[in-house]
Amino acid sequence: MHERLPFDLERRRVGWWIVGVALFGTLSFFLYSFVGTFVLGLFVYYGARPIYVRLERRLSDGLAATFTLLCLVIPVLALLGYTGYVAFQEFSAVAGPSAVDAVVQRLPGNSQSLATALQQPMQFVGQLGQIPQLQNGVDTAIKTLGAVGTGLLHLTLALTFAFFLFRDGDRLEQWFRAEVGGEHTPAYAYLTAVDRDLETVYFGNVLTVLLVTVVSVVVYNGLAYVSPESLSVPFPTLLAVLTGLATFIPLVVGKVVYVPVAAWLGIQSVQSDASGVLWFPVVFAVVAFVVLDFLPQAVLRPIISGQTLHRGLILFAYVLGTALFGWYGLFLGPLAAVLVVQFANVVFGNLIRGESLNPQASGATTLGSEPKTETGADD
Repeated sequence: MHERLPFDLERRRVGWWIVGVALFGTLSFFLYSFVGTFVLGLFVYYGARPIYVRLERRLSDGLAATFTLLCLVIPVLALLGYTGYVAFQEFSAVAGPSAVDAVVQRLPGNSQSLATALQQPMQFVGQLGQIPQLQNGVDTAIKTLGAVGTGLLHLTLALTFAFFLFRDGDRLEQWFRAEVGGEHTPAYAYLTAVDRDLETVYFGNVLTVLLVTVVSVVVYNGLAYVSPESLSVPFPTLLAVLTGLATFIPLVVGKVVYVPVAAWLGIQSVQSDASGVLWFPVVFAVVAFVVLDFLPQAVLRPIISGQTLHRGLILFAYVLGTALFGWYGLFLGPLAAVLVVQFANVVFGNLIRGESLNPQASGATTLGSEPKTETGADD
């Protein structure tokens, strides 16, 4: 029988609970406002954690976290650089030298003198504004740069969040075990099972994307090599990267990439004078469907992602999460699915029957990973 606390101590506890609720509400508001950034950070953390675990054996926590993120940032920067290079090539091919000549002719004074433009900046800007094509291009460029800047900001925050999870995750776990729930409590068992499932789902997706990207590079460049002279596969390496990224969504896979390209090749073959090139768009579509769509769906993803979660559940989590929440639903959907599955495994059965809670997973289903602890006391 616990003794009742004095009234002043009870009042202090109530006051501290009010402060705690206010702080929790503030934190929840931040998480809600930047939910996309945080779930992206979780995806980066779980998707790259196997790399971090291997590096941590040889390096300190900070260095291991830094090198882990570099393994992700460098390929992303290479992709952005290559995409920008391709976009610049396409712009130069469409605009041609006439666009450059039009800008040069509008320069005040000596058209070859940069100093003249600097001495009369307002006149320089006003004359450039008389070019309608340039105005439209500048407006589009500003909007594009704004969207790219916002995306890079969220990506930077997500990578920073993942970095601190890598470096300080052990300390966070120690605090939880000491203050909230030890190793033999349902809370700890629930979170460890969620932790294992998220790594399985997210890392399995990352590995699938990487493998599909590598195979896509071989397939698209191979098809470009055997294509007829009157037809060509546009930017096969860039198409391969886009196909790999599209593989994140199980139902979509690479259809958003190879179907439009196959249709474009079909139109080009019909418009071509040579009638013997109609076979190539058909071969392109069939090879892309079998190698880059069917095999990843039916063989590669189940093997890599494991069998801990129902494939249909994860499929609906990806598709419905994206449809409901937008781009970050791609990561939030699987997170919600894992949280629900492990709640049903660890907590729901005992809770609904009115029994004491324990850290053992339910044996009624085979969904989800097992918690780290299987024996323990009530929470």
